[in-house]
Amino acid sequence: MPSAPVAPFFIVSPDGMLGRAWQTLLSARGIEFAAASYPELDVRDPSSVEHWIGPGYPTVINCAAYTDVDGAETREADADAVNATGVARLAERCRAVSALLVHYSTDYVFDGLATAPYTVGEARHPQTAYGRSKARGEELLERSGCAHLMVRTSWLYAPWGKNFVDTIAKLGAERPVLRVVDDQRGRPTSAEYLAERTLALLEHGARGTYHLTDGGECSWHEFATEIVRATGGGARVDPCTSAEFARPAPRPAYSVLDLAASEALIGPSRDWRENLADVVRARGSAANGR
Repeated sequence: MPSAPVAPFFIVSPDGMLGRAWQTLLSARGIEFAAASYPELDVRDPSSVEHWIGPGYPTVINCAAYTDVDGAETREADADAVNATGVARLAERCRAVSALLVHYSTDYVFDGLATAPYTVGEARHPQTAYGRSKARGEELLERSGCAHLMVRTSWLYAPWGKNFVDTIAKLGAERPVLRVVDDQRGRPTSAEYLAERTLALLEHGARGTYHLTDGGECSWHEFATEIVRATGGGARVDPCTSAEFARPAPRPAYSVLDLAASEALIGPSRDWRENLADVVRARGSAANGR
């Protein structure tokens, strides 16, 4: 059963990387919130959404997403059910109860062929099933009439959960050599920093679409090299091409998101190396039981 709807925030799917970051942030600031995860709250089920998101929650934060990029190539309907129609269902409910919906999207809505950062208003042209599902979610949200803040982000990582930083940190300690692609470029994003920056946008009254990531940009190879260095791993990190690691869903060669709009409102973004260092320290503290 849902809590009495008196908290300022309701988090949809609080157990993933971003949902946990939101819980940590709000708790640290003494801000009340309510939350529910699948299967109790299933964004594919209208009655479930209506049951949990009642009148009285001013802001609903949607951290639910189908994120299996390769799996979506053969299960696009499953991805759509969460990333598109699920978003529309949340938007419809938020409009009905006069709540603001915070929703997260991705660099995969773009084609990955650019040579300069993708602006907020760039035309969507997804190249994968996952990207198409997220693009449809964006379109449905924009047409819903729901008050919303939509945030595109990329390369999400955290001190917890399954993510690139955790994978490379472990492999860097176990193997003598790692090979990581050097022909895909983007912006890493700390989940904790993403939640913090999103809250800052909300505090400034932001509505519509913004891009939020860590500052700076890099290739996956550069990111992996810094992860191994920061975690004290002994592995050598060698560059390779995407063609050497063919996957069901093509990865964008260039997915740098333009941060001008968000930085104009809430200030410059912290460099990814600084955020990575914070995450590495948090991983170490967790491993030592502190």
